[in-house]
Amino acid sequence: MYRYDEFDHRFVRERVGQFRDQVDRRLKGELTEEEFKPLRLMNGLYLQLHAYMLRVAIPYGTLSGRQMRMLAHIAETYDRGYGHFTTRQNIQYNWPKLKDVADILDDLASVEMHAIQTSGNCIRNTTSDPYAGVAPEEIEDPRITAEVIRQWSSLHPEFTFLGRKFKIAVTGSEHDRAAIKVHDIGIQIRRNAAGETGYRILAGGGQGRTPMIGQELRAFLPKADLLPYLEAALRIYNLHGRRDNKFKARIKILVHELGIEEYGRQVEEEFARLDRAAIAAPSAEVARIAAYFAPPDLAPRDPGSLARAKAAHPGFAAWVEQNTYPHRVPGHVAATVSLKPVGGAPGDATADQMRAIADLAERYSRDEMRVTHEQNIVLPHVAEADLFAVYRGLQGVGIDAPNLGLITDIIACPGLDYCGLATARSIPVAQAISTRFADPARQREIGPLAIKISGCINACGHHHVGNIGILGLDKAGVESYQITLGGDATETAALGERTGRGFGFEEVPEVVEKIVDTYLAAREPRETFLQTYRRVGMEPFKEALYAA
Repeated sequence: MYRYDEFDHRFVRERVGQFRDQVDRRLKGELTEEEFKPLRLMNGLYLQLHAYMLRVAIPYGTLSGRQMRMLAHIAETYDRGYGHFTTRQNIQYNWPKLKDVADILDDLASVEMHAIQTSGNCIRNTTSDPYAGVAPEEIEDPRITAEVIRQWSSLHPEFTFLGRKFKIAVTGSEHDRAAIKVHDIGIQIRRNAAGETGYRILAGGGQGRTPMIGQELRAFLPKADLLPYLEAALRIYNLHGRRDNKFKARIKILVHELGIEEYGRQVEEEFARLDRAAIAAPSAEVARIAAYFAPPDLAPRDPGSLARAKAAHPGFAAWVEQNTYPHRVPGHVAATVSLKPVGGAPGDATADQMRAIADLAERYSRDEMRVTHEQNIVLPHVAEADLFAVYRGLQGVGIDAPNLGLITDIIACPGLDYCGLATARSIPVAQAISTRFADPARQREIGPLAIKISGCINACGHHHVGNIGILGLDKAGVESYQITLGGDATETAALGERTGRGFGFEEVPEVVEKIVDTYLAAREPRETFLQTYRRVGMEPFKEALYAA
């Protein structure tokens, strides 16, 4: 894991001091809400439906036990005992009091964390593959690149007040687990024909009001040119990007209107003009950063009594089968903690659950965790011989669901229960679907199926790329839920297609049931929902939903 240097510590502490003064002035009435708003947003503080919400940055999703314990402490001390892990690999607190926020930021700074640039029209938290440094097929740990981008983008003087927020994701594998094609900039680490490591750059992806799949901007970029190239790409966006209409201010609109070829031409011209050496990350600094991400010294381990434990405990066997991923070191796996218990709010974790995960990470995963954009937690370095102990620890706090990638592993935004922008509820819909499909055997029979739910057109729940996407809207004061099918956030990314008219809140679980039944009746052996949908198309599903 990356550790702060002297500059990092000073930078974060100074920012906390500045914000403490700004909060004090707001509480005294010396700043109006209009004057305070841009200041709080640059420090991750929103004003939501019922209270303030603080979004804490977790760079590329990586956490230590000490940091997770602090998140638990904040949940207990300043909130209502829980936090919400988000699709940006961050955590949100929904009930902090304004007078306490500076103290929260001080506590975060004590464990090398902050809330800078988790809001506002700036470069947000750069996200990455939760199996970074673990996946056997990986070319290079993408977190090194993500950390270089974090340092370059933090309070970048030219890109702190963009036309709109800007999101970057990095993956180091051919299989995309970071959803790079639906980001403003997507980065894939790859090798060229000469065996050199560099980057494929995508631009113009995004969800929200006008969803689009990112297009290839550069097939191969040498590693040393990354920051100058990003500088050029953002500069062209900043130059042309709309500021008169926030709905047309994202880079996806610019790429669509100019075309990827013309946008790329302008980026290349700007790139050629730049003093690349002055912008590029110094090789010594990149080496310093990379050293923090050196793989842990894991020796191959015998699985011990794993087979006997699986035979004796069917629930454990199902969890191992569903929630673990191969590790590059024999005898180890990456184990995913599902924050999607049946009937739970997706992504929520109590203080006790956070501490339990921290305990398990310290004891069994080299003191490391990863937040995923699917709102789960990964323990990346678990020996197979220790899996049963990990499972028992998760059982003790109710987060042992063996449902990774299955129908109850639902992504959902906070929706109308919290968010001032939302037009419908998300969490109760997710809970109702989860309860409907609670039977673990039935979930496994259905197989991989990604449901994603958003409570408004902003698509914080990634509904556009859900195999089944659910969008809640307000229709004359009544919640109406649009259904899309066929969305995909991986390397074969696709936007879902609307089935037709929307459905009422109470109808949604039955609608999902009909979609699943149609899939099961149509699928061929070993086909996933997405494969079946791509083969048979929308018509059988529309017929099942609307024939009556």
